[in-house]
Amino acid sequence: MTEFPISGFREKETPFYYYDISLLKKTLDTIKRTSAYPGFKVHYALKANSNPELLRIISSYGLGADTVSAGEIRTAVDTGFPAAKIAFAGVGKTDAEIELAIKYGIGAMNVESLPELENIRDIACRLDICANVAIRVNPEIDAHTHHYITTGLAENKFGTLECDLEPMLRIIKDCDRLNFTGFHFHIGSQITTMEPFRILCERINKLQEKYSDMEIPTLNVGGGLGIDYDDPDLNPIPDFKGYFDTFARYLRLRPGQELHFELGRSIVAQCGSLISRVLYVKEGHQKKFVILDAGMTALIRPALYQAYHRIDNLTSESDKKAEYDVVGPICESSDTFGENIILPLTHRGDIIAIRSAGAYGETMASTYNSRPLPQTMFFDNF
Repeated sequence: MTEFPISGFREKETPFYYYDISLLKKTLDTIKRTSAYPGFKVHYALKANSNPELLRIISSYGLGADTVSAGEIRTAVDTGFPAAKIAFAGVGKTDAEIELAIKYGIGAMNVESLPELENIRDIACRLDICANVAIRVNPEIDAHTHHYITTGLAENKFGTLECDLEPMLRIIKDCDRLNFTGFHFHIGSQITTMEPFRILCERINKLQEKYSDMEIPTLNVGGGLGIDYDDPDLNPIPDFKGYFDTFARYLRLRPGQELHFELGRSIVAQCGSLISRVLYVKEGHQKKFVILDAGMTALIRPALYQAYHRIDNLTSESDKKAEYDVVGPICESSDTFGENIILPLTHRGDIIAIRSAGAYGETMASTYNSRPLPQTMFFDNF
């Protein structure tokens, strides 16, 4: 359960992101314990949250890093992630980004198309430096999640289809400046049942059988494990045991083969909350509006995905409850955090926590309307 130092909140200018570091450490301890299978290696996906304080803690637990830009590669290295434990993904890597990744000697670039692989080959040969490459295979699995965060279907822009692997493998074999590290997969995000992961294991097993005569040092199964947005206090730590056990049970690793994971949301989401103040309570004819000083510039997920985040009034002492639409100050109709939300009677000045915001909250914040980026506050129970 997240600890909220409310007295400290009253004194701090809002909005800001608050991180419960003790919960983050408990989450990392759980990952370390439940992933202790031979060959299992866990990476953290920086796109979920790249706050340097959080990254230094995560890297201290020995995790690798999953990155999607040159900026994230630099940030990962600067916060303690060894270059050899960094993976670089993305369908649109620029020449400058590829060159930087090669010079850093990162563990793998996850290649997503034939033209991209040809470009990596040309750059590696020009630099005369060996580039570590993995091929991202699209397994055509429907993870049954939001269509914006489904990545494993044939019509998604990510990865290459199995039927197109041969020419890519031939290029790698024919070039002494390309080092094949393995296959990479990712089927989507916020997956809350283990069935899609079991199906992924079956697809990978078949692929390994097809290429039984080829050395495949590493399999990377991405991430995607979801969290409980409805009740973060009841389930502050996701089902990592069920997740890792699924792969241990159903995926047939070869002797000495490594299995890599790229978890993001499940590591940082629950330790973070967006803290805001109530500016006004507006009485409409049919609705009551709680107007906050935080808007979609601080947390865009509800506006972009229609995502649900639990909303708590941390300071109301009323036993009575009312129904509100909780909205922000931005001049956009989509600037809404939740509709028909039941809260204790709420008044101007109350402190509101928008929960489970540690992933894709701060990292997606913007300065739209020339608003400043939200600040951060940390709390650790030693």
